[in-house]
Amino acid sequence: MPIDTMSYIYRDTTTVSKSRRGSSNLNDDMVIHQSAEFPVLSSGDLPSPFGELGVNLTEAELRETAYEVFAGACRSSGGSRPLTYVSQPDRTVERSFSTQRSMTSAAASKVKKALGLRSVKKGVDSASRDAGSSGKRMSVGEVVRVQMRVSEQADSRVRRALLRIAAGQLGRRIEAIVLPVELLQQFKPSDFPTQREYEACQRRIFKILEAGLLLHPKLPLDKTDTAPQRLRQIISGASERPIGEVVQALRSVVMSLACRSFDGSASEVCHWADGVPLNLRLYQILLEACFDVNDATSVIEEIDDVLELIKKTWVILGIDQMFHNLCFLWILFHRYVATGQVENDLLFAADNMLFEVGKDAKSTKDPAYSKILSSTLSSILGWAETQLMAYHGTFYRGNIDLMQSVLSLGLSAAKIMIEDISQEYRRNRKEVDVLCARVDTYIRSSLRAAFAQASSPFYNLLCFPTLIGYDEREKVKASRKLTKSQINSLPVLSILAQDVSDLAFNEKEIYSPILKRWHPLATGVAVATLHACYGDELKQFVSAITEMTPDALQVLIAADKLEKDLVQMAVEDSVDSDDGGKAIVQEMTPYEAEGVIAKLVKTWIRTRIDTLKEWIDRNLQQEIWNPRANKDRFGPSAVEVLRIIDETLEAFFLLPIPTHTVLLSDLMSGLDRCLQHYISKAKSGCGSRTTFMPIMPALTRCTTGSRFGVFKKREKSHMVQRRKPQVGTVDGDNSFGIPQLCVRINTLHHIRKDLEVFEKRTMTHLRNTGSTHLDDVVNGLGYWFEQSAASCVEGIKQLCEATAYKVVFHDLSHVLWDGLYVGEVSSARIEPFLQELEQNLEVISATVHDRVRTRVITDVMKASFDGFLLVLLAGGPSRVFTLPDSTTIDEDFKFLMDLFWSDGDGLPTDLIDKFSTTVKRVLPLFHTSTESLIEQLRHAMLDGYGASKLTLPTTSGQWSPTEPSTLLRVLCYRNDKLATKFLKKAYNLPKKL
Repeated sequence: MPIDTMSYIYRDTTTVSKSRRGSSNLNDDMVIHQSAEFPVLSSGDLPSPFGELGVNLTEAELRETAYEVFAGACRSSGGSRPLTYVSQPDRTVERSFSTQRSMTSAAASKVKKALGLRSVKKGVDSASRDAGSSGKRMSVGEVVRVQMRVSEQADSRVRRALLRIAAGQLGRRIEAIVLPVELLQQFKPSDFPTQREYEACQRRIFKILEAGLLLHPKLPLDKTDTAPQRLRQIISGASERPIGEVVQALRSVVMSLACRSFDGSASEVCHWADGVPLNLRLYQILLEACFDVNDATSVIEEIDDVLELIKKTWVILGIDQMFHNLCFLWILFHRYVATGQVENDLLFAADNMLFEVGKDAKSTKDPAYSKILSSTLSSILGWAETQLMAYHGTFYRGNIDLMQSVLSLGLSAAKIMIEDISQEYRRNRKEVDVLCARVDTYIRSSLRAAFAQASSPFYNLLCFPTLIGYDEREKVKASRKLTKSQINSLPVLSILAQDVSDLAFNEKEIYSPILKRWHPLATGVAVATLHACYGDELKQFVSAITEMTPDALQVLIAADKLEKDLVQMAVEDSVDSDDGGKAIVQEMTPYEAEGVIAKLVKTWIRTRIDTLKEWIDRNLQQEIWNPRANKDRFGPSAVEVLRIIDETLEAFFLLPIPTHTVLLSDLMSGLDRCLQHYISKAKSGCGSRTTFMPIMPALTRCTTGSRFGVFKKREKSHMVQRRKPQVGTVDGDNSFGIPQLCVRINTLHHIRKDLEVFEKRTMTHLRNTGSTHLDDVVNGLGYWFEQSAASCVEGIKQLCEATAYKVVFHDLSHVLWDGLYVGEVSSARIEPFLQELEQNLEVISATVHDRVRTRVITDVMKASFDGFLLVLLAGGPSRVFTLPDSTTIDEDFKFLMDLFWSDGDGLPTDLIDKFSTTVKRVLPLFHTSTESLIEQLRHAMLDGYGASKLTLPTTSGQWSPTEPSTLLRVLCYRNDKLATKFLKKAYNLPKKL
């Protein structure tokens, strides 16, 4: 709203009286806080905008002179009733002895109504008391005398002198005479109580003439004129000559100076007191008579009549309505400041008066007026800005209406200075909202000051003392209930963030409604300023963070919350602006607290993960996989790993961060990698199925009638003793024994089982954090330990196979590979292998967890079946079979299956049948005649290779009765002449015994 419109609205005193004063206790409240909250300026703190007189005239001397001018002006215009002027006879009343007033009633005061001043609060003032003592009717002139503290004796002296002057200069108007000279001539020593006072009056008159004619003349002095020098000589030598001689000489030179005009002609007006600043200083003293002599903050009831009389001095003092308005503005403002800023109506009246001054400024180009106006407005604006540049230290909830008046006054002054006085502005008029820009400056300055106070080490952490009234502050202190130890335990920036948030909300609630009248984005500017101030502190704090600590997190979280609150306030404040608040929000450089938190948490996660990985590497080197380490027979290292993971998850969710769901994937991925590393280490070096499979010997053929039996008898015992496995991997490390392998299997199973527990526990943690859209988060992350779970499954599979094939092909190699069917079948049957295999199965059953026991024994069964077939089809030159041996072989395989069935206490029949299928399909070949085998081989070669010519088929290891390699190997181990001949002719296989 334009300042002119705002000021015009304030002129409605009916509205003002309700809004300005508020409760009846407001003034009392102001008094209570004034000394603590308000910087009180004495009158000396506000230099006069009218300028310095340059002559040593006291206030009393100036007041005497002003009263003489007033009395002379009233005498000149009052005809035969000197100094008893009454503006309207019907508005006077007879005074009673004690209390009644003689002048216009307060209700009828047009001046008070225009200025928004209240009626007088007090009953009897000095004027009424003076009137009461004599019982006479008091005129307006007498009121002025009393207000100006002029004694009746002095008043009588002036009256008599004026009567003598009037008698001697009959018909001449007061402005046509030089009153001080005339008074100097008419005053007699007998008019004064003492000679000393008479001489003091003479000296005063000479100083007034010096100020009015020499120091501050209406018209500039002509350097060629000798009158000024003569006047100085007369004044300096006045004390050495009789007053009669002085007056005669003085009159001549004074009239020559006072009656000058711009065009050089004789002037009808004597310019002895109408030069600035003397005239304005005298007029100021006259206007001060409008204030009750006994109550410096109250305007007298007779103000309308008093002003009418005072205006009669205009012709002498060279005052017009514009200068009157300007002087009256200064009087109201100066009186408000000089009396301790306790009577807000004076400030309000000054604001209304400034409205009139603003209109005058637009309508005049008088450089003298503009100079005084500029000085006056500068003084007012300077005072206002001391309040507004740090308004948090001046205004609070109890006196917030005062802020509106100070703002209106200061901004009105600024607008007049810039738009109506500034020539630069007129030449370069810009489309800039001057008032909005100035309020913007106030907001930013005051918020910076308030923030500086909040961040001061001496700041009371409980509240901002200048934001609220005394009682309200006590309530805030009580409501927060923070003990000293609790305050000391909180990070300073966390407390500061809360204080800044409180400051922002107070700003929005208390100050912004006032400021918005001149600045549409007052709240937005305030929160942007606070955001920047706190951001500077936070930036220094963040730069010093080297690791995540509770204090660091608490500060960052507080900063993030503060930023969200401030941005929200800025957006809400800007919703109706042209850009929707983009400019304000863009001004608020993001704290990126969440990013800093995320970075710190990621570093925290990385440190934890790296530490866990180092722990795994260090402890798995010492792990001996002892089956008796605990009752569940798994590695103690797994217990520790899972405990560390659980503690890490617990610690993560205890972190006071708002982004658990966002950062959880990083943590879980890291833990998943650690578990995969553990699993990889746990199965490392244990081998696999292929590790323990023996190398297949080269194909050979047998010849009937050989001395193989002799060879078998001679070599068998030696081969059993050496037990040399035809494998080349696992060394003699005890940590890779069958019990230890079973412990490793148990360990992976235990980890796999606990992963499900971790997943459920993590879900519980997430729910406890109050995470929204939890299902979406979980669905997005998937199964957190998916890779570890897969590694456990794969690791158990590998270890089960490694255990099985190690048992069959490594540990029992001497009774299987080196013993079964070596030499004669009937003397090297499967019984020794079954006996030792059963012992190993008992160890496995006693060691491995029951949930994976079937898996391990099944793999042992598979390995045993593979070993049985390998002996029959790739057992090397030490084995030959005849057709009658087939029955023995069938019987041995049945014994092998029965071992795993164990009369129903072992593996299920369907499982045994499933994995024995291959052996059962191959065994009939050992019952088949050589001729039929050769024929089947030819057909298989034709079907598989598409050629009638027999070639050596490749060995895939996947045995089948229809597979050429299987058929060929049965023929190679057939102790038959036809088979030997066929192999010699078809493949030229060697015969090796």
